[in-house]
Amino acid sequence: MGGTAVVVGGGIGGLAAAIGLSRIGWDVRVVERAGTLADAGAGISLHANGLRALDALGVGTAVRDAARPQYTGGTRAPDGRWLARMDGAALERALGTPIVGIRRAVLHRLVREALPAESLLVGVTVPALDRSAPGRVGVPAGARVLDADLVVAADGVGSRLRGLLFPDHPGPVYAGSAVLRAVTDGPLDLPTDFELTWGEGAEFGHIGFRDGRAEWHAVLTAAPGVRHADPLGMLRRRFDGWHEPIPALLDATRPEAVLHHDIHELATPLRSFVAGRVALLGDAAHAMTPNLGQGACQALEDAVTLAAALTAEPSVASALARYDAERRPRSQAVSRAARQAGRMGQRLSHPLAVALRNTALRVVPSRLTTRAILRHADWTPPHLG
Repeated sequence: MGGTAVVVGGGIGGLAAAIGLSRIGWDVRVVERAGTLADAGAGISLHANGLRALDALGVGTAVRDAARPQYTGGTRAPDGRWLARMDGAALERALGTPIVGIRRAVLHRLVREALPAESLLVGVTVPALDRSAPGRVGVPAGARVLDADLVVAADGVGSRLRGLLFPDHPGPVYAGSAVLRAVTDGPLDLPTDFELTWGEGAEFGHIGFRDGRAEWHAVLTAAPGVRHADPLGMLRRRFDGWHEPIPALLDATRPEAVLHHDIHELATPLRSFVAGRVALLGDAAHAMTPNLGQGACQALEDAVTLAAALTAEPSVASALARYDAERRPRSQAVSRAARQAGRMGQRLSHPLAVALRNTALRVVPSRLTTRAILRHADWTPPHLG
């Protein structure tokens, strides 16, 4: 089965969906409202499920070559004591790959380059969909209307299309935390590939990149909409006394490089990822908190599963029903687990609760920590035909 598809949203998930559809013989257009197709995020960790999805899409090798494996690291307390160690070698033995760290902009470029340039329409907003014709969807894209057999709504956590398709859904809600992040201006001699540090109502973490630079992030329990005239100065005060390399990471960052975002999630699960011939994908379908590092990986799973369903089923309707049945339970379960991880991690603020959590983490065997990661990362992509 082939046809014409329009993907609304040119992020990593939307581009991955376009690659998957192209690989099974569909004619695809990606419509992105931003004037430039480039991901403005800082860095990302990819677990085995995300890497396997990229393999199925034909770009896994290029991503691995550009990424840095995460063999060493774990979770620490602000004074530097280890709470839990990450065994990247054990993960590699179990899954065939360690977790890897890569700049979002690099990942976006590698995925984007797998598509013909003429399939990408930038600086174009899709205000609505015309679903009046049986078996077709009209997609207004600037001065023209694209006619499609299938539309993929990959337009992010604030998805306009989700709001149109499911007007009774409450939409995304503030998760109670904000994240500030940046990539260092130059390489650093980091002792580990990846770390998280949990304090009272705050988290600081870093991901090392292949070129020696690093992404760091600070997650803070805060009211929505709060911004700071001097973000780096605020962070230096907030994390004063926390262990190295946190001060070094902040010192290696240009002030203008710091990004600040409130974290939103779909706390109320959607009743379906499908409406007629429209499939929701990625954050538009299941925006989750970043506590498990699974947001992009779940979007990549969506992309491969959608393409595989369209090859296996005799009609678009049955393929979308299959996509919904396979993706909604898993991605919504991961979203719930991410929310719970945040409550037990950065969101804890009472000193007694933090002390109890830290004690529990220190006595948990490392194999149980590895097993917890495997619960979400051990996913095998369907065959694309």
